[in-house]
Amino acid sequence: MSILLMAGCDGKEKEAMLRLANAKAMYERNETMAAKNEIDTIRKYYPEEVKVMKETLLLLWKIELKEAERNMAYCDSLLPLRQAEAVALAKDFILEKNEYQAAGAYIHKQQTIERNVERSYIRCSVSETGELTLVSVYFGSAPINHTAIRISARSGLFASTVPIPHDGGQNYRFKDMGYTSEIVSYKGDRCTDAVNFICSNQKERLKVDYSGGKSYSIYMDENSKKAVLAASELAVALSDVSRLSKERNIAADKIAWLAEKLSPASL
Repeated sequence: MSILLMAGCDGKEKEAMLRLANAKAMYERNETMAAKNEIDTIRKYYPEEVKVMKETLLLLWKIELKEAERNMAYCDSLLPLRQAEAVALAKDFILEKNEYQAAGAYIHKQQTIERNVERSYIRCSVSETGELTLVSVYFGSAPINHTAIRISARSGLFASTVPIPHDGGQNYRFKDMGYTSEIVSYKGDRCTDAVNFICSNQKERLKVDYSGGKSYSIYMDENSKKAVLAASELAVALSDVSRLSKERNIAADKIAWLAEKLSPASL
């Protein structure tokens, strides 16, 4: 039938129809990327062939529908597994969230503030969407005005956080009963290197140097190192859940839009 239709066509139209037939064959073989490349060629070299361009658009919608359905199936298969993993990992954490917060933060049970009053230590938290925050807490008789930390092993290897200037928010300080507390929070990329270093050196004795002000150092205790590792694992699972959920919603919206465009009532 397609040969008969092309018999009465001029050279340009015939070329365009042959390419369209080739793209359709690729689509039927699930070679969607190759089919889209062929469609791009048709659009570039034969924009004046209105009939072919219309069929090309319909084919492109069919390809995108197939891809969206494939993406949705992938998310549906993997999302429950990652959700179950996140739930299992979260059992060692407490979700802290108040009525003013859109998203809460998971704090390891060993690192709650109540368990760590009046001491200098390193803690880690994870947002419900999987963003990590490393926190350096200082408690002492005099301020040190720190803005970052450097974590090192006996081998000489080390990793640092990105400095956070004193702003009263991510870096805040206060005095109480003659003692000074300083809490500096390093979110996301600002703590990635330090967190990865701690996770990769669980068996090492890790020294933490508070920097940006007066010299001050501590050594991470075993519970703190384990808590950071657990937080990192939870962050990966929660990030996957967040990403897969977004991708599924995008695929579902696209499927609905394309299904409407390709319905008999719209054609």
